[in-house]
Amino acid sequence: MDASDIEAGRERWQRRYDAARKRDADFTTLSGNQVEPVYGPQPGATYPGFERIGWPGEFPYTRGLYPTGYRGRTWTIRQFAGFGNARQTNERYKMILAAGGGGLSVAFDMPTLMGRDSDDPVALGEVGHCGVAIDSAADMDVLFADIPLQDVTTSMTISGPAVPVFVMYLVAAERQGADLSKLDGTLQTDIFKEYIAQKEWLFEPEPHLRLIGDLMEYCAREIPKYKPLSVSGYHIREAGATAAQELAYTLADGFGYVELGLSRGLDVNVFAPGLSFFFDAHIDFFEEIAKFRAARRIWARHLRDEYGATSEKALWLRFHTQTAGVSLTAQQPVNNVVRTAVEALSAILGGTNSLHTNALDETLALPTDESAEIALRTQQVLMEETGVVNVADPLGGSWYVEALTDRIEAEAEEIFERIRGLGDDGSITSGILRGIEDGWFTAHIAEAAFVHQQSVETNAKRIVGVNAHMKTIAKDLEILRVSHEVEVEQNRALAERREQRDEARVKTALEELVAVARTTGNMIPAMLEAARAEATLGEICGVLKDEWGVYREPARF
Repeated sequence: MDASDIEAGRERWQRRYDAARKRDADFTTLSGNQVEPVYGPQPGATYPGFERIGWPGEFPYTRGLYPTGYRGRTWTIRQFAGFGNARQTNERYKMILAAGGGGLSVAFDMPTLMGRDSDDPVALGEVGHCGVAIDSAADMDVLFADIPLQDVTTSMTISGPAVPVFVMYLVAAERQGADLSKLDGTLQTDIFKEYIAQKEWLFEPEPHLRLIGDLMEYCAREIPKYKPLSVSGYHIREAGATAAQELAYTLADGFGYVELGLSRGLDVNVFAPGLSFFFDAHIDFFEEIAKFRAARRIWARHLRDEYGATSEKALWLRFHTQTAGVSLTAQQPVNNVVRTAVEALSAILGGTNSLHTNALDETLALPTDESAEIALRTQQVLMEETGVVNVADPLGGSWYVEALTDRIEAEAEEIFERIRGLGDDGSITSGILRGIEDGWFTAHIAEAAFVHQQSVETNAKRIVGVNAHMKTIAKDLEILRVSHEVEVEQNRALAERREQRDEARVKTALEELVAVARTTGNMIPAMLEAARAEATLGEICGVLKDEWGVYREPARF
């Protein structure tokens, strides 16, 4: 790119920066020196390939979505939390909000994630242990008691039974008197990554995609600020994928959901802004920064050139980041504070829109109040003390970072072509479905995980406390333990709720839900009525399993 084009871009950026709202904050170094809001080539200089880097807030968004960077608005501190019953988790949410958290992120227990009630025999011993137990809309009432849902953004990390859980959230908001059209937040709903990595599904892929399409239509029409899909690379990376695999598989899933929306006749400029992303921030600092920058660039180019998006917001890849749970060690767990801080900083320098920092004890148990506060304070120290919010994309133009960004982008593009080649019609969706059926994704992730584990076992990759610097004076941690009484009380409350509800209304609502499932109509209103009647999660999912069957992964050796 020649000097005149670079200067024209700088002038465009300056106009947009001047017109944008900025925070009232001190944008100087610790020594009191003023810093510029962005840095680029010197005036009059040429920079070959600068069009791939550009300026913040401008296509291809390598340097961020906004001309102001974090000067306009810092990332949202969104701490992932959930354990025990709804009352206990509500108390943790109030603590997080009071301590400066900017939004809520709900972790569900395993029975809920699998669409089962707490009194299901399969749920025995699992209730409340890896997240909060939610059986019906009444649990949502308690979960968000005294937390105005109209004013707080709420993320829910659940995919298989995401839609029935979402309508229970809507019912809780209704009972608070909220205007549902004003609700803001994110539902994960990403079923592709369940088949690829996490394995929390209910049905075959097609019925799940039917529900996701219905949800996309409903939110676009009724709840425009709410993002019905958070395309998740986090679980793909945690399963052992490389950075390039995480990026490529996640964006491919996102392209698949774009194709789903287009197949429903939706306008890409309307529904694409409702897609958000969820990435892992792993321990290789610069590789992660490059991954985040490449993600924005790839998404913007493909949405514009392949899917016909023309509005700026449709080209934006907005993403949440969580530090890498798989990087935490049970050995010398206090070191996990350092790992988490480094990973969080990579997400920030990569331009994340919201962030969760893991607690030091999460490899052993759910976080205690103290470890949860340390995780929250980690973000606040980075935000308030380090100066990283003062300059947009401060590493932009670094020879190393730009080379890494280009390389990981090229690797991702190669993977996209391989996925397209798996299908019969050249579409990403067809390739994803065939890749799931053939075990293509899981095989490649398993191979990457195996190679990494070998490198650890041969000491080629060193992990402090695991295969390096193993002597320690650290004492054992006090960890959070979820009492068996949580399960007993949850089941007692569930039985009481069933006795008090109008059974005829529940039966009618479930029958209507099945009737709509047999048509091409949108299932969200019927499911919403079932939730209002206090039909349980297991009952709603159960009638759909009876109608659609369940998915069982083929055995592979």
